[in-house]
Amino acid sequence: MEVQQFYYDNKIVKKFLYATMLWGVVGMLVGLILAFMFLFPNLTDGISWLSFGRLRPLHTNAVIFAFVGNAIFAGVYYSTQRLLKARMFSDALSNFNFWGWQAIIVAAAVTLPLGYSTSKEYAELEWPIDIAIAVVWVAFGWNLIGTLLRRRQRHMYVAIWFYLATFVTVAVLHIFNSLELPVSALKSYSVYAGVQDALVQWWYGHNAVAFFLTTPFLGLMYYFVPKAADRPIYSYRLSIVHFWSLIFIYIWAGPHHLLYTSLPDWAQNLGVTFSVMLIAPSWGGMINGLLTLRGAWDRVRTNPTLKFMVVAITGYGMATFEGPMLSLKNVNAIAHFSDWIIAHVHVGALAWNGFLTFGMIYWLVPKMFKTKLHSVPMANLHFWIGTLGIILYALPMYVAGFTQALMWKDFNPDGTLVYGNFLETVNEIIPMYWMRAIGGTMFLVGMIIMIVNVIITIKKGSQVEDELAEAPALTKVSKRRVLGETFHTWLERKPVQLTVLATITILIGGAIQIIPTILVKSNIPTITSVKPYTPLELEGRDLYIREGCVGCHSQMIRPFRSEVERYGEYSKAGEYVYDHPFLWGSKRTGPDLMRIGGKYSDNWHLNHMYDPQSTSSGSIMPAYQWLIENEHDRSDVQAKMEAMVTLGVPYTEEDIANAPAHMAAQAEQIEKNLYSDPDFAKSYEDSKNQAAASGEPFVQMRDREIVSLIAYLQRLGTDIKIKEN
Repeated sequence: MEVQQFYYDNKIVKKFLYATMLWGVVGMLVGLILAFMFLFPNLTDGISWLSFGRLRPLHTNAVIFAFVGNAIFAGVYYSTQRLLKARMFSDALSNFNFWGWQAIIVAAAVTLPLGYSTSKEYAELEWPIDIAIAVVWVAFGWNLIGTLLRRRQRHMYVAIWFYLATFVTVAVLHIFNSLELPVSALKSYSVYAGVQDALVQWWYGHNAVAFFLTTPFLGLMYYFVPKAADRPIYSYRLSIVHFWSLIFIYIWAGPHHLLYTSLPDWAQNLGVTFSVMLIAPSWGGMINGLLTLRGAWDRVRTNPTLKFMVVAITGYGMATFEGPMLSLKNVNAIAHFSDWIIAHVHVGALAWNGFLTFGMIYWLVPKMFKTKLHSVPMANLHFWIGTLGIILYALPMYVAGFTQALMWKDFNPDGTLVYGNFLETVNEIIPMYWMRAIGGTMFLVGMIIMIVNVIITIKKGSQVEDELAEAPALTKVSKRRVLGETFHTWLERKPVQLTVLATITILIGGAIQIIPTILVKSNIPTITSVKPYTPLELEGRDLYIREGCVGCHSQMIRPFRSEVERYGEYSKAGEYVYDHPFLWGSKRTGPDLMRIGGKYSDNWHLNHMYDPQSTSSGSIMPAYQWLIENEHDRSDVQAKMEAMVTLGVPYTEEDIANAPAHMAAQAEQIEKNLYSDPDFAKSYEDSKNQAAASGEPFVQMRDREIVSLIAYLQRLGTDIKIKEN
């Protein structure tokens, strides 16, 4: 038998490891700043690119795609080479994957704080960056499949199955959710509207968690846990059941993010059914991981790598038990829009993704640099600080979520809300926000301790960039199943067939949910009184998206007595038919805005954006003073309306031609309304006179950004008229 010598590429693994640690600190630091903004809302007062609404998507993208993404690539590139007994297919593709991914991260770090956002959760990046993501992801898949075809190991281990499923599913999710119509270099509109956009987004959003934060990490678990424990995986059969049932069921579960919304009931119920079923394969994977450690528990007490992995798998089990529970309608009615969801998400992110990454790093670095970990006590300190940080983060958020839900739904005997003022519920949970900030600080400090430990370890070690290995060449065998070979054993040596079958498996659920919602018009009843936004309102909506208002405010009133009493008539599917993209939101740090139109005067909105505490005592909303000061560039409005026409919004040629005049008239009316406040009139005239005296240019109020935003806010919920008793 011919034995071939070859070299594993360690350089690419090291690059991704370094990037993982760098972006991990950046992403978590931004998250910590956001946590302190709940306590000090004017922390970045007056700096538009450091406002909460713009930094929140930067935090989520940095943690998910920069920290976790780089960790995935590091683990996949290391384990794939060793599982397949082959160097990666192409060093050029490996490097393109690395540098392309870092360029995407930098582009996100620049564009999101500048307000270039689609507003779609975990998919906020604009269309040129979306295209770049697709190109880099295809390069990664090409490299992975090319390596499979050149392997020296006949059968593909379970970790490889998960890597393949991750590649094909993320590609499908990203492409379909990112279908958008460009208006300019960094502005686009989703091709889907309202309810359809919401379904596609949460089909993507939930499965971004499933197939970016879960399946690749399960692959890493199946490789690194047995390696670190020096034990074989507990059950091969369980791994087969785990893989196929997980990728089939997971893809159906997205609608559980939209329970009690305007999404058709049949789609909601499908999401609930499959979400409850999901607990079986999820816990099957957790059990397979934990039972791999049978006979190695003595080592767990002394080995920090195994400690991190045990807590990671346990965190995965907790999060995947809680997810199906949250999909039950009676539980979701309490939890949705509250801080309970924040706790749930961070148990998965910090424990499952964070701790498994840390365990992988602690195992990989000494191996790759041919040395011992510099300090086991430092690693143990990191473990305990990180674990305590997770507890101090999650538990207060659970308490905050329960508190919010109980207060939002509390009624007096006479049928009125006990806490009619939304801010009462906010002020009640401030102590919980303090504890969260402390927990987040501890988690970040733990990571910094790890980085110091790793740097010293690397300095002590030796640079082995190309690791020598040898394995027998793979001989050709019949493509047909051999006698005694099971179907799955045959499939494990057929990467193309396995990939195709996995693709079909994940497409079934998405197709059954999405195609009827998009193609069957009766699923989204129309309302004749609902009209497209005026040009000025359309511009104001884009400002709302730019400032990330959807991160704190929902636009979806559920059919609950408490919500109808607090906000007004519950939301109808037909009200959103011209919303590209939808803005239903997923968290209420502030009240719902679906029926805000006409509730307050134009002056109230101006004062509220300039100094929220002046209109709402105790508010933790930051000031948006630049909206009052900045001139609004509305020169693209006709191009935006033409794009909307392409998407099915019924603007006429006359509407588009007269858009500038219509905008000017509506803006002038809002300016007149603002003059009704004597304080505004005096300060505005004073600033105009000062500008004239100094010779500085003066921007008319009608031309400022705040006027467009007021126009949009005053439109919300006014298309349907509800008779009051």
